Amino acid sequence: MLGLTDIGLEWDAAACTTALAAGHATIQTDVAAHPTESFKDRITGLIASPPCQAWSRAGKRAGLADQVIVHQAVDDLAHGRDTRAVLLAQCKDAQSLLAAEPMRWLYDLRPGWVCLEEVPDVLPLFQQYAGILRIWSYSVWVGILNAADYGVPQTRRRAILLASRTRGVSAPEPTHAKSPVVDLFGGCPDSWVSMADALGLPSGVTVNTRGDRPKDERGRAAGGNEFTADRPSNALTGRARSWKLRSGQGWKLPSGDVERYERALSEPSFTITGTANRCKWVGDGVEERNLTLAEAAVLQSFPADHPFHGTRTKQFEQVGNAVPPLLAAHIVSVPTGIPVRSALEVAA
Repeated sequence: MLGLTDIGLEWDAAACTTALAAGHATIQTDVAAHPTESFKDRITGLIASPPCQAWSRAGKRAGLADQVIVHQAVDDLAHGRDTRAVLLAQCKDAQSLLAAEPMRWLYDLRPGWVCLEEVPDVLPLFQQYAGILRIWSYSVWVGILNAADYGVPQTRRRAILLASRTRGVSAPEPTHAKSPVVDLFGGCPDSWVSMADALGLPSGVTVNTRGDRPKDERGRAAGGNEFTADRPSNALTGRARSWKLRSGQGWKLPSGDVERYERALSEPSFTITGTANRCKWVGDGVEERNLTLAEAAVLQSFPADHPFHGTRTKQFEQVGNAVPPLLAAHIVSVPTGIPVRSALEVAA
């Protein structure tokens, strides 16, 4: 989207196949074991997005118990001391220390610009990175961004670090807002993009993310496992493969067995998601079906036909693990100086 040439380092075989199919040079490797020397003086920037399972609120969060160890690893690597083997033996989660891995690459390569991404709970670690990078004469911004503020139909919040040795950096300017307000100069961001708008769904669709659970006295599902598609989607994970879309109005599908929900021809067609889904009635006139891979991709701002490879589980995992490309474009545009709007126009 920004016209950059990239080389990826990725552990998962299916994700490597997907990246290669999409035109991205990718090395299947353990990033913690891969040498940095071959990239010395041959790159302009570094993008790092360590695995989030050890830190995410959706997981066991053992990484939080390993925080002191990871902070120590970052400090050691920033001073040229590789103590990873010793510290890894002390971690409760083997993936925790991967959050310190970018510092090895930063220390060895000193790229012109840097973008790091992780779940919000990693923000204190990114602030440690920021302090070190400022000592190394980088301009740095660290904070939490919401993908919905950049046109992604999903309320995905992530910790972000931006750094550059050649230009001042700050948070990317939001293009959308939950409640848009006109500024002093007459400008106004667009409204958040809803899941229904992005996928061409009829109004009133409910998304169930964790199966049927008893509802409380106010009629809400326990555990907050349902949301309306008339707003941006909840943050996707690999578990989105089990999301259920429920509608009392029927789906716009070509099958004569399913009641059609009529829409104006000028409105987005529901067929962007494909027509191979099996729908079923779940009572009281409510129809239910699973979220499709194409729909999950669109909610992450990928093209619906992005060439994901692997099993269905692996493909959904790749969608859920990704930084939404549209959000990524806004992030990377800051330290590189590449305008997002013109880049998107070229892509279109």
